[in-house]
Amino acid sequence: MDKFLIIGERIHCISPAIRKAIAERNPEQIIKRAKEQLDAGAHYIDFNIGPAEKDGEEVMQWGVQLLQKEFDNVPLALDTTNRKAIEAGLKVYNREKGKPIVNSADAGERIENIDLAAEYDAMCIALCAKEGITKDNDERIAYCTEMLERAMGLGMDPTDLLFDPLFLVIKGMQDKQKEVLEAVRMISEMGLRTTCGLSNISNGAPKEIRPIMDATFCAMAMQAGLTSAIMNPCDKRLMETIKTCDVVNGAVLYADSYLDL
Repeated sequence: MDKFLIIGERIHCISPAIRKAIAERNPEQIIKRAKEQLDAGAHYIDFNIGPAEKDGEEVMQWGVQLLQKEFDNVPLALDTTNRKAIEAGLKVYNREKGKPIVNSADAGERIENIDLAAEYDAMCIALCAKEGITKDNDERIAYCTEMLERAMGLGMDPTDLLFDPLFLVIKGMQDKQKEVLEAVRMISEMGLRTTCGLSNISNGAPKEIRPIMDATFCAMAMQAGLTSAIMNPCDKRLMETIKTCDVVNGAVLYADSYLDL
C-alpha cells in the first residue's frame, strides 16, 4: 500500500498575502509558504491562482518556475479554472520529481482538462460532479465512470486520475457525511485513487474545533480508502493522524520514531 499523498493547500489566492505576492510577482511569501509545507511533510504543493482571467498564463509559468527552481523541482498541482494558464504551466514544468497534477476536471464544462492532462502526461484531479453539488452516489459513480472512460480512451493510466467525491461542510450538511465516505469506498473498490479538499468539511466551525474535525474525518476517510488530500500539512494534529494511519494500514514500517520520519 502506498503512503497517503499530501498536497499542500496554503499557496492560495484567497489569502490576501498570497494574492498580493502574485500581483506584485514578489516571491517572498510564495517561497515562505512552500517551505513551511515541505518542511511539515507535503509531497506536492498546490499553486492556486484562482480564475486568473487577465494574466493567468504568465502568472502560472512564473509560479511553476519559481517553486521548482527554489525547491529542486518540487512536484506541483496547477490549480486554476483558466485552462490556458494550466497548459502554460505544463509547458515549463520539470517532471524530474513527479508528474504535474491538473487541478481540476469535472464531468461538465471542465472535462476537457482530462484531455490536457493526457496530452502533457500529467495526473488530474477529477471532481465527481457536473453542475453544483452531486445529488447522490449513483451520480458520483456515473460521473466517475464517464471521466475514467474519457481518460482511458486518451491513453491515460487510471491511477493518473485522483477522483474527488467532493467533501461537504459538516455544519449544515451533517446528514451527507456517511454518503461521502461511502463514495470514497466505492471508488476505491474500483481500484482507483481518490482525493479531496479536506478542510471543506470543517468550514464555518470554530477555529479550535477545525483541526479535530479535519483529523478525525481524514482517519475515517483513509479507512474507507482515501489515498490523498489537498490539505494543510502545517496542522500537526492532522499530520500525526495521517502518519499513524499509514502505520496502521501497513504503508509505513513501524518504528518508535515514526512521527518524526
